[in-house]
Amino acid sequence: MSNNSDASLVLPTPSEFLSFPYPQPYQIQLDLMRHLYEVLESKKISIVESPTGTGKTLSLLTASLTWLRDHQDRARKAHALEVTGNAKKSTPQWAIDQAVARKKRELEAREAEREERMKRARAKEAKLRARVVHMKKKQARYLPSDDEDAEDEDGMSKEVRALFAKYHLSRIEASRNTSRITEEDEEALKCTKIYYASRTHSQLSQVLPELRRVDERRAYEDDEVQYFTTTRAVALGSRKQLCINDTLLKGKRVDLDEACRAMLAEKKEKRCPHLPSQEEEAAMLDLRDQILATPKDIEELATTGRASGICPYFGSRKAIDQAELVTLPYNLLFQKSAREALGIDLKDQIVVIDEAHNVIPTLLSLSTTSVPLSQIRLSLAQVTTYLAKFKTRLKHVHVLSLRRLTVFLESLVACVEGWGGGEGVTEIMTPNDFVSRLGKKVEGINLLEVERYLKASRIARKISGYCLELEEVEARKRKGMVPPLHAVEDFMVSLSGMNDDGRISFIRNTNGSLEVRYQLLNPEPNFAEVVDEARAVVLAGGTMSPMSDVFNQLFSHVAAERLTSFSCGHIIPANNLQTLVVTKGPKGGPVEFKAERQKDPAAIEELGQILFNLVCVTPKGMVVFFPSYNFLNSAKAAWGQSGTLGRLEGRKKIFFEPEETTDVDKVLQGYAAAVHEVDPSRPKPGALLFAVIGAKLSEGLNFADDLARSVVIIGMPYANLGSAELKERMAYVKRLEERRVREGKQVREKGAKDAAAELYENMCMNAVNQSIGRAIRHQGDWAALVLLDRRYANTAIRNKLPKWIGSGLTVADTYGMVIKELATFYRQKTAA
Repeated sequence: MSNNSDASLVLPTPSEFLSFPYPQPYQIQLDLMRHLYEVLESKKISIVESPTGTGKTLSLLTASLTWLRDHQDRARKAHALEVTGNAKKSTPQWAIDQAVARKKRELEAREAEREERMKRARAKEAKLRARVVHMKKKQARYLPSDDEDAEDEDGMSKEVRALFAKYHLSRIEASRNTSRITEEDEEALKCTKIYYASRTHSQLSQVLPELRRVDERRAYEDDEVQYFTTTRAVALGSRKQLCINDTLLKGKRVDLDEACRAMLAEKKEKRCPHLPSQEEEAAMLDLRDQILATPKDIEELATTGRASGICPYFGSRKAIDQAELVTLPYNLLFQKSAREALGIDLKDQIVVIDEAHNVIPTLLSLSTTSVPLSQIRLSLAQVTTYLAKFKTRLKHVHVLSLRRLTVFLESLVACVEGWGGGEGVTEIMTPNDFVSRLGKKVEGINLLEVERYLKASRIARKISGYCLELEEVEARKRKGMVPPLHAVEDFMVSLSGMNDDGRISFIRNTNGSLEVRYQLLNPEPNFAEVVDEARAVVLAGGTMSPMSDVFNQLFSHVAAERLTSFSCGHIIPANNLQTLVVTKGPKGGPVEFKAERQKDPAAIEELGQILFNLVCVTPKGMVVFFPSYNFLNSAKAAWGQSGTLGRLEGRKKIFFEPEETTDVDKVLQGYAAAVHEVDPSRPKPGALLFAVIGAKLSEGLNFADDLARSVVIIGMPYANLGSAELKERMAYVKRLEERRVREGKQVREKGAKDAAAELYENMCMNAVNQSIGRAIRHQGDWAALVLLDRRYANTAIRNKLPKWIGSGLTVADTYGMVIKELATFYRQKTAA
């Protein structure tokens, strides 16, 4: 369905949402859904804060899909109005009525054709799944577990895979004999869609169960729904997640993206067998329909592609136009090159970003490009070799561009090699200063023009392939890996921007290696492309405070009337949450863990006493967050010598956050088991988990119910001001604020912190808020939040805590008050 003018048809915000899958939403859910509906209709940008456990994802889906259905109905009416409006004054009414009816029949026929295809695809999918289940049961009776035909990694045996292949071939043959809709009809069936993004695929996979609930409720509530009883959804992923070419998957050192592109450029039998030719386009269209027939997460999509023998990566791209809901990770949404590669057009579309507290660091990370000196040298050697061999055969424009590239690479190698920084040293400069260091020859080169040539000609792959052919057999094993010139190409793209937002760093790593890095100080420019194209943008998260920081860093170019926000309380009763700020220790002294105090033996020992007292009153699980690994390790060592660690162990079994990601699951499983384990050596069952703010356990994990009856935050995790890159970013935002004040675009209140100080504090509070959010995970949950640092009593800091804490925060004037309040809270909860 095309997007038509609908200015005369305004959608009123619903008082209720019939597709909400439960009998009655909580008031905060209803408020959120109404807010979101208004945002989408009025084409605004909103920051939404809804704590985990409040049904945020379900509310986002219900509201956005309700708006989408209403918008589709409006578009149909707009078609009729368009026909009426285009009619000449002399046209009789009966002719106009016939034209409107004919247009309506055309739209209904197109939608009926699409829904019929979806029904056929769903029926085929159900039939195939039933047959696969039958085949698996059959083979289980006859195949020994160590048989070579036993199931492989994706759970399919060769026999089952053969069934899929046979079924797929018959489907292709049948599709060749089936009339298909025209390209014009395909274009007309494009529709407004919702792009739903989150940080990881595991987070996105949680969207599908909620989507199915909404679909089931909508079909149940409205028996007259003729079309789209199942939302057409597609999950977008990378080649690495969706590739079904076993030859490529077995190449351990091969870069899958690069190897795929190389294989697709081949002809006939060397071409990837899983991508149909133009003559077999019907097979790709059938896979598209299979993808859209029922919502699938990224793993289910890969299985569907493998079952059909058709590449699910390209199949998912084919499904985008006709999808109503597209789920994708941040990097595919934020990077323009990724959007272009996937064919994503955000014009007038809806963008919903979940777990949005990660948006700013993700944008900054994606715009950072590092190139090791070794890679620059290799690139120079390859370009020089290639140019020497083929300069007499290449056209003049190719030779000229490659010579310019050679000059740039020679200057870059000389500049980096000549830098005298020692081990662990970083030097930062502006792009203009960096180009000046490269010399006058480079200053005269249009780097953007050279980069365009590299991209258009794809010469990097040719150069790398030719040079590998000249090397020894062992070196040829690198074929399919990323050509070194690609990293240089990315660096040139960044450098060609030449604006005040970027910085170049020379870095000597601890192993002595050198690298040059481009980093963007401002996350707004790249995100602005998304904001300016989309109809509406929603940034949602459990803890988005402080919101002012997000508005200032991402939306300073947006008119104030287009910006709005929503923050709700928690669905839990107020008496299920006890939040305490500990300002004084057992000896009456101030509790404050600034950097210098983290090395003080007396302060560390007093912290041990405080935690021991908290352990004694806290039932079941207790999670303690330190501001850094260094502080945690120092405390662990000191308590080990003083015996404090043994005293804590006598009350609860102790676990520490692992430094290796691969050990996280093991630690969590042990902790969860110990929370409920009855140990005769301890008075009560329970466990104590020491973690680090901003590390592996501070976000994305649920410590529900007994796993976290208290969450303790030690100190404030301010970033290291010794970091040259952080200093540069703080200086940048301060200059930017001063310029906006001079231009009258911003008013700075008297006595307020400057932008640099605000950024520094907000980075700290963002990390704290994510750790706090680990405790309360559903309506019936309850826990205490203990903030061990008197700085949390400061009004400005308290205002940056999650809004759902609200007025429930208590600043304890004495340490005795802390223990008394906690003891009373836990006594009431455990007795209930």
